[in-house]
Amino acid sequence: MIHELLADLRDESRVLDDLVAGADWSRPTPAPGWTIAHQVAHLRWTDRVAVLAARDPAAFAELLRTATPDLVDRGAAEPVTLADWRAGREELAGALTAVPPGTRVPWFGPPMSPTSMATARLMETWAHGQDVADALGAVREPTRRLRHVAHLAVRAFGFAFLVNGLPVPPEPVRVELTGPGGEPWAWGPEDAGDRITGPALDFCLLATRRRHRDDLAVTAVGPVATAWLPIAQAFAGPPGPGRESS
Repeated sequence: MIHELLADLRDESRVLDDLVAGADWSRPTPAPGWTIAHQVAHLRWTDRVAVLAARDPAAFAELLRTATPDLVDRGAAEPVTLADWRAGREELAGALTAVPPGTRVPWFGPPMSPTSMATARLMETWAHGQDVADALGAVREPTRRLRHVAHLAVRAFGFAFLVNGLPVPPEPVRVELTGPGGEPWAWGPEDAGDRITGPALDFCLLATRRRHRDDLAVTAVGPVATAWLPIAQAFAGPPGPGRESS
């Protein structure tokens, strides 16, 4: 499983790699204050921190203990080259592959299995890749790898409520998405009264805060689904402001 996920992470990284290879890294992206260079530097920094967590949990715990609120922004401001990012991606793959079976890797949120960590890195690569694509006016072809992003968002159902200061509803939600090739993807009990439906791409754009809900063809039925949709997120940490409606 970890090898399949790492292969998907490599493929997702190559898509972004192709976008940034010949781009002007000083170009601003939709993320306020972040250029393309910031996006790449952030991914490189997070890969490096993930390697630390996988190889030296005690050192990672010390990083958490001394972390300041601007930790992520400082990571994004570090100088980076394409070669740095490429090397870091391979270092991360090696570190996650070497984690003993059954071991969970510490992180900024709950500890994760190596497969979950690889999935999270893919999600973040895709999300920041969307920022770069938007900055360059490029349109990326949706792929089956979106299923990983959607899966994280579904699994983070309870977290989305907690991080917004809301109680976690006990009722389940059925999520039914249409994959890029027209294939159905579903999570949750079939008989759930609350449902979210729509294209997988739109749901992923929503859950990574790369598009406003009003600009997407995602619908909710039922009070719990209706409450979850505006706050759904596939990432750890605070929800952030998201994007304005076009």
